[in-house]
Amino acid sequence: MVVIGADTHKRSHTVAAVEAASGRMLAERTVPAQRRSFETLLTWARAHGSERVWAIEDCRHVSGALERFLLARGETVVRVAPTLTVRERSTARERGKSDAIDAVAIARAALREGLDTLPVAQLAGPELDVRLLVDHRERLVAHRTALSNDLRWHLHDLWPETVIPPRALIARGWQTRVAARLARAEQTARVRIARDELRRVRELTRTINDLHAELAALVAALAPRLIAERGCGVLTAAKLLGEIADVTRFATDAKLARTAGSAPIPASSGRTRRRTATAAAARTLARVRRRRPSFTAAAALAARLALLLLLLLLRPRGRHQQPRRHEEGQRAAGQTCKSGFHDHDKEPPGLLNSNRPAKETGPVSAQNDFFARTKAADVSSARAAGVPFS
Repeated sequence: MVVIGADTHKRSHTVAAVEAASGRMLAERTVPAQRRSFETLLTWARAHGSERVWAIEDCRHVSGALERFLLARGETVVRVAPTLTVRERSTARERGKSDAIDAVAIARAALREGLDTLPVAQLAGPELDVRLLVDHRERLVAHRTALSNDLRWHLHDLWPETVIPPRALIARGWQTRVAARLARAEQTARVRIARDELRRVRELTRTINDLHAELAALVAALAPRLIAERGCGVLTAAKLLGEIADVTRFATDAKLARTAGSAPIPASSGRTRRRTATAAAARTLARVRRRRPSFTAAAALAARLALLLLLLLLRPRGRHQQPRRHEEGQRAAGQTCKSGFHDHDKEPPGLLNSNRPAKETGPVSAQNDFFARTKAADVSSARAAGVPFS
């Protein structure tokens, strides 16, 4: 089998055929980045073996046309992240950097990682339209925000006594009021600039609203169950749909969680045992997870945090609840701190991170009973209020 590594650029594409068994380069070829050159590459690749896999560096804007051409003709294409080729380039016998060296490094990186483990390219479906619309809407929102901020300062310079609420300049009522007042004012350079910015803000607002309506129709047709989820609006569902696309391209749910940044990775050292979020997560999916929740979801989250804080405050502290006279008795019996209290010092301190023993507050059994009664009462009241608890 032959692995064909492709280093794609805006003006040219360089490919290198590498033998899968030995990693030896068989040949390399550079062609202009034009559609009529893709046929030349395919003919060249067929001459080096009937069983072949294309390993293309994952640069969608410059490699998308080549990917679609190969997929339409039944070729197998896998995507190689640029970070995977760093090791191959640093350990290669041939020193320096060129497109041919990079193409060989891409092919060998695909062999090292395993062709079955790399993401397989496939023709885009309607989810691509959702992603393009979402990205276009976000750019327009950013542009509108910049214009609104500049317009707000112009209005403050003209009429300092006027108080404009936040996000008011994207509302139709305020836009009409501001436009009328600017039309009556003396047409200085600042007023003319403010009128032009207001006109652009109104146009962007209409376009953004139209895109939202189009996205709502697409999401309702493609993922009706997702839009029906509590706290998941049109924009969140569209972002998920555009980034994940066909969920079957993920072999397991763990791979999807890794891509979304929900899979924890170990970050332990010594006696410290902890996990952190996936550092290599897709930034767009990570932003979806950090989106501001709706009012209902925010209320549920606040209730969960309040209950968690209450449970931590009422948690029994075990040996830290022992009276101080117990420690004095052990010292009198000849036990040193290193021998008699080594296990005691290993346990984590209380909520306030104090190394001193806690004050005696009564028998531990009575505190446990109070803890159980309080937890049951809080959970019952939360469920009666409609807040979901696991």
